[in-house]
Amino acid sequence: GGSPMDAAKMMWVLYEHPEVDFKELSLRFMDIRKRIFHFPKMGNKAKLVCIPTTSGTGSEVTPFAVVTDDSTGQKYPLADYELTPHMAIVDANLVMQMPKGLTAAGGIDAVTHAIEAYVSVLANEFSDGQALQALKLLKMYLPRAYKNGADDPVAREKVHNAATVAGIAFANSFLGVCHSMAHKLGAEFHIPHGIANALLLCNTIRFNATNMPTKQTAFSQYDRPNALRRYGEIALHLGFTQTHTMDRVDAMLQWLEELKRDLNIPMSIQEWGVDESLFLAKVDQLAVNAFDDQCTGANPRYPLISELRNILLDSYYGRPYVEDYERDATVVEAVHEDGSDDSFQSIGKDLTA
Repeated sequence: GGSPMDAAKMMWVLYEHPEVDFKELSLRFMDIRKRIFHFPKMGNKAKLVCIPTTSGTGSEVTPFAVVTDDSTGQKYPLADYELTPHMAIVDANLVMQMPKGLTAAGGIDAVTHAIEAYVSVLANEFSDGQALQALKLLKMYLPRAYKNGADDPVAREKVHNAATVAGIAFANSFLGVCHSMAHKLGAEFHIPHGIANALLLCNTIRFNATNMPTKQTAFSQYDRPNALRRYGEIALHLGFTQTHTMDRVDAMLQWLEELKRDLNIPMSIQEWGVDESLFLAKVDQLAVNAFDDQCTGANPRYPLISELRNILLDSYYGRPYVEDYERDATVVEAVHEDGSDDSFQSIGKDLTA
């Protein structure tokens, strides 16, 4: 799985270069090839061969390692192409007996990898095909692999391959704020990484799928908001042929919600079992930490911390994300109908939580 392979990457670094400082390894950057700190050259003492025995993380082919600081519980996604394994052995025979829960968490993680890779500001002609092919395979075979397990070896193999293909995609185009928030949410409340992604994915798409973002991510090849169009291309590739782009994206969102139900994944953070008072006490800091996550920089819409907070809150209660101006309009409309200040206050609290 991802955690053992990521741990192996760090063991590899510390074995070859025991003098390195973790704080320097985890320094932020805007371009992985142009950074303040340069990773040491790897492979002089040992070669890293990764053999995934789960289907989802793609760590066997990526330059990433997510490391948790035991003293703070904070997750740090480290990134450098020196961390890329020399070889990946992808053998579906090793995943035939995976339990259903692991199949679901890994599978939806791979779905998230492919979607975020395709809409990333760093997406390119080399990563696009990998992301789309991975999604096509996962749409066709993930429910079967979950339902039938080892009794459907073809589905097991296709999902296992798709997870690695999605890993190749996001190794070249990075991810986005769904992963930024999932890193922090999972670390804080001990939610499996794939499940944390699943709980946030649909609202992240709703947040990104606009031609009028509050702020656009700055990157040289990303000259205008493209997320809505890119999501529409994904939907079309998956067989959703509605005339209007937003209708295709809505159809894709419905498929993702159905997929989560098929995989017995809860529809909200609250349904997962996170205590409401504890979540509300932590949500502000979660949003700040997610904003500072390394994955945020490649997201097609550059988020405000308040917007990340709203995504987290809406995902906690299982309601669709809406923009701030839509929240305000809902409040005003409700007040006009009721005519009382108490209604305004109660609705306002519900919408902003």
